Amino acid sequence: MKQIKVLGTGCSKCSKAADIIEKIAAELRQPVTVTKETSPEVIMQYQVMRTPAVVIDDQLVHSGSIPLRADIESWLK
Repeated sequence: MKQIKVLGTGCSKCSKAADIIEKIAAELRQPVTVTKETSPEVIMQYQVMRTPAVVIDDQLVHSGSIPLRADIESWLK
């Protein structure tokens, strides 16, 4: 099971990114755990300057926008 963190301040884009990832994972029947991380200290540990950012299994894979469907699908496969 992939551990996915959506890093951000709790803004609407961050929430939407988490929701989209969960929805696509369900459609693909991929077991994931999606958590939202709003702590500035944790966000800075990943050296993220723009949110929302996506971390999968402790590796930063995206930052600065809501990820595209094709990108999410590739991360989940």
